[in-house]
Amino acid sequence: MYTKTLDTASASNLEPITATIKTVISSDEANVIAMQVLTFCTDPMMRWMYPEPHQYLTHFPQFIRTFGGKAFEHNTAYYIDGYMGAALWFPPGVEPDIDPLVALFQNSVANQEQAALFTILEQMGHYHPTQPHWYLSILGVEPTQQGKGYGSALMQHVLTQCDRAYLPAYLESSKPSNIPFYERHGFELLGTIQAGTSPPLFPMFRHPQ
Repeated sequence: MYTKTLDTASASNLEPITATIKTVISSDEANVIAMQVLTFCTDPMMRWMYPEPHQYLTHFPQFIRTFGGKAFEHNTAYYIDGYMGAALWFPPGVEPDIDPLVALFQNSVANQEQAALFTILEQMGHYHPTQPHWYLSILGVEPTQQGKGYGSALMQHVLTQCDRAYLPAYLESSKPSNIPFYERHGFELLGTIQAGTSPPLFPMFRHPQ
């Protein structure tokens, strides 16, 4: 467990709050996934993949389990007490499983978008670091709780470990508006990933500090 007092005066007029970060256990997973479903309902990439509301609500929870599931398995998924935000990190040496992701896309994404989606996966592999690193697969803060510093607390929880062990970190941002947030935490933009009619995805790398 990790506790950090966050100064939110710059984001709002609220008093500073205390965020308690906990490791996700099996009994937390449903709540964490539900929160992420709310968080990503307006995300450009996710809604390009799943544009219809029923399609999104049906398949996006499985996407979280498939794309971020190894964070649950390795006890490197963390959430703000009260399920106001969560980050699914992969520790060094742990990589996403592509085959289950491909199978999910084949069964849940519209046929006309699948070729572009698989091209995106190839491009993601091109940018993904080969040296030991921490990988942030999914980060989200519940929409009614954004702007209070919870995302920063979740980032620093692992970035502090990265710096202590002198390890880099990597992520892909699916929203252009989030790039300045990640840059404030030391990430650098590597390029742009895009195919077909997809919105852009932004690979970002952070050297240990």
